[in-house]
Amino acid sequence: MSRIVLAMSGGVDSSVAAALLSEQGHEVIGVFMRHGQQSPVATACASTPGSTSSESLPIVTERLDHKQGCCSAADAEDGRRVADRLGIPFYALNLEREFSAIIDYFVDEYTVGRTPNPCVMCNNWIKFGKLFDYADSVDAEYVATGHYAQLLPDENNDKPLVRGIDRQKDQSYVLFGIPRERLARMMLPVGPFEKTEIRRIAKTIGLRVAEKKDSQEICFVPSGDHGRFIRGRRADQETAGEILTTSGEVVGEHQGIESFTIGQRKGLGVALGEPRYVVRIDAEKHRVILGTKEELARTALTASRTNWLVDPPEGPFQCEVQIRYNSPSTPAIVELQGGEKLSVQFEKPCYGVAPGQAVVCYQANRVLGGGWIDQ
Repeated sequence: MSRIVLAMSGGVDSSVAAALLSEQGHEVIGVFMRHGQQSPVATACASTPGSTSSESLPIVTERLDHKQGCCSAADAEDGRRVADRLGIPFYALNLEREFSAIIDYFVDEYTVGRTPNPCVMCNNWIKFGKLFDYADSVDAEYVATGHYAQLLPDENNDKPLVRGIDRQKDQSYVLFGIPRERLARMMLPVGPFEKTEIRRIAKTIGLRVAEKKDSQEICFVPSGDHGRFIRGRRADQETAGEILTTSGEVVGEHQGIESFTIGQRKGLGVALGEPRYVVRIDAEKHRVILGTKEELARTALTASRTNWLVDPPEGPFQCEVQIRYNSPSTPAIVELQGGEKLSVQFEKPCYGVAPGQAVVCYQANRVLGGGWIDQ
C-alpha cells in the first residue's frame, strides 16, 4: 500500500477520507495547514502514529487561533482527535507566508472591482502545491483531500477529474487549476459518496465531527464581512463612491467597491421599489452600477490564464461551462484564442458573469479545463 499525505481540516469530509484510506491499508499522514492569522504560538500536534514513527517526520510549529472557520485552533484539535482515534500521525504546517499571498490576491482583486476565488488559489498554490512539496519530503506517493470530486482512470490509464457523486456538494469547479501532471498523484476518497453517507460513516466509526457543520466562510474572513476585512488591510486606499442606475441616475453612496460583486442583489444599501442587481463595477471612478435582471444578462465572456486537464481542443467546441462554484452549468461554444486565453459564447443568456471568477469547461461530468474571467 501507499504512503499518503492527507490535508485534514478537522471537518467531517477530510476525517472520513482519513478513515477510508486507513481502512484500505494505506499509511496516512494527516496534515493541518495553518494560515497563522492573529494567534498565539503553539506547537504542532502529533498523535500516536501507526506504522510511521513520528520522529521520522518533520513537526513544524504553528500559530493557532480560536476563530471560527475551517482553520481555527478548534479545528486543529478536532483533526488531532480524529487522528488519535484512527491511530495516524498528525502535524500542523506553518503556511503563513503562502496564505499571506492568497490574502493579498483576495484584497487586490476586490479593490480593482473583480471578484476573487481564494479557494481555487488555495488548491492551486497550497493543497496541491506546497502540500506536494511536503509529500516529497516524507517520501509520500500521493496527496489526498476531502474534496467532493473524483479521479476515474480511463482506458488510456489517465485519471480524468470528474464531478463528485453528490451534485449538491460537487467541488470539481475549484480544482480546475491544478497542474494536469499532478492528477496521477492525487486521491479524492469522498468523491464517490453522498454527503449524508459520509456523515453516516463518521457516526458509525465514532468520530465526534460526524455532525459538525460545514464551514461557510472564507477561512481568513471568519466574520463573513469581506468588505470590512479588506478596508482594514487597505485603510489608505479610497474605494468609496456613488451607486448609480444604468441610466446614470445617482441613487446612493457606498463605503467601498470591495463590498460588491456582479450579480449581487442583497445588501446594496438602496431601495428602488423593484429588484436591482449589480451589473457593473467601475473601479476607476469607484462607482457601482445597478440594473434589472435583463441588464445583468450576458451572452459571451473572455477569459485568460487558462489551465487544461486534457489536450487543449483545436477550433470551437461545444461543452457546458460553469461561471461560479455554486452556479449551474450551461451549454456554450468555447474557442481558444491563442496562448492562455479562451472565449465563451453562451447558447442562452447567462447571469452573474463576474470578472475575477473562474469559468470551467465540462464535457458530461469531466473537467476539461478553464480560465479566469476578464470581461
